[in-house]
Amino acid sequence: MHIDALFGEPGKNTIDWELIESQFRHLMRVAVSVREGAISSSTLLKRLRSGSKKNATYAAFREVGRVIRTVQLLRYLSDAPLRRRVTAATNKVESFNRFSQWVGFGNRGVIADNDPVEQEKAMKFNALLTNAVIFHNALDIAEIVRQLLEEGWTIEPEDLAHISPYLTEHINRFGEYSTHELGIQPEAYDPKLDVDFTPLREADPAAAGFGQAA
Repeated sequence: MHIDALFGEPGKNTIDWELIESQFRHLMRVAVSVREGAISSSTLLKRLRSGSKKNATYAAFREVGRVIRTVQLLRYLSDAPLRRRVTAATNKVESFNRFSQWVGFGNRGVIADNDPVEQEKAMKFNALLTNAVIFHNALDIAEIVRQLLEEGWTIEPEDLAHISPYLTEHINRFGEYSTHELGIQPEAYDPKLDVDFTPLREADPAAAGFGQAA
């Protein structure tokens, strides 16, 4: 595998350390201003991007960003547990996005309104409904686990770690929607499961949690 391109060439595609050193005071001043709330990040970006090609501070921040990306890339290449955690997290995010798109089936998931307020409403309502369905799935999974335990089945935490709450087969999106039950008080949510998850917590963090498999 040819990886020479990752390391750049002398004078080309390399970090400009001299620029970072010369602008270090300005970088720290900007960082402190943002941290203390003296200037918002959006305002800062607007100022830095104005004539960015001539703005040394902007160029120095860009070089710092390249340093951070390079360090993260090297960590990713050399750290197998990190790669597993990143892969697991990525799979979870992709699974959530697919599930959210499945829930937001109206208009094929396309936000056709040009009004930013209406766009934000559509996104937030979709996120609310998505999380409500996920919570409903989690309740159903917990109830089934309790029933299996009562029947004498042995439930291993590793098995539960691979169960995703992004289930859709049992949900009828095109059925009848009734609101007459909204006034009924639901039973108190019981989060306790008689399953020991300690082995998962002590093992690789990537092995713990729902939705590991994409």
